Amino acid sequence: MGDKMTYAGFHQDTHGITTLGRIVLDAWLFGLLPRDQDCAGWDLQQMQQLMDQVNRRWDEYGNLPSRLPDDLRALHVELYQWAMNRARDRGWDPELDEDE
Repeated sequence: MGDKMTYAGFHQDTHGITTLGRIVLDAWLFGLLPRDQDCAGWDLQQMQQLMDQVNRRWDEYGNLPSRLPDDLRALHVELYQWAMNRARDRGWDPELDEDE
C-alpha cells in the first residue's frame, strides 16, 4: 500500500457536513481540538483516534445533544448552525445527506 489516505480538513471538505467533518465539529465542541485545527492532512488512523475520543465524550451524554450541560448545548447549537449555514452556501442539500 503506497499513498496514505488523508483528510482534506474541515475547511477544505466539500461542504463540511460529512462524517469526518462532523468529527471535527464535535472535537471542537468538546475542546479536544482548538478551533484553528481542522485536521487537514491527517491520516485515517489519526482521524479514527479522534473519532474514538469524540465517541467517548458523547457516550457520557447518551449521544444526545439535549443531555449536554447548558454551556456545551449552546455551543453545539452555535457550531452546527454555523456549519449548516456554511454548508448550504457551498451547495449542501440536507435532503440528500450525501457523504462525499
